[in-house]
Formats: sequence, C-alpha cells, structure tokens
Amino acid sequence: MAYSFEKWNLYKADIELKGGIIETTNFFSRWRPKRGTPCDLPNGYIVSVNKRCL
Repeated sequence: MAYSFEKWNLYKADIELKGGIIETTNFFSRWRPKRGTPCDLPNGYIVSVNKRCL
C-alpha cells in the first residue's frame, strides 16, 4: 500500500549518478509520474508541512 498525505502520493525511483552509483530517491506527486513506483513511508520518517511556504 502506497503512503498518501492529503492529495499527495509517495513514490520512489532509482537514479543512476555519475560514476555508475545507483541511489533511491523518494518524492511526492499528485499525479502518476513517468518513472517511479508507489511506496510506503520509510521507517523513521515523518511528514509535515512548512506553513511559511504556503
């Protein structure tokens, strides 16, 4: 089951960096991205909204 926060869903994608290193990136999106798969919230993380940015 994918994690959802308000209208946002959490996705993860593997990104290849320079030097061939693979890194997993987590990001939120309202719509289905071109790449990435839905995922659960990683252990130890919390989600909050910075009210100054609204």
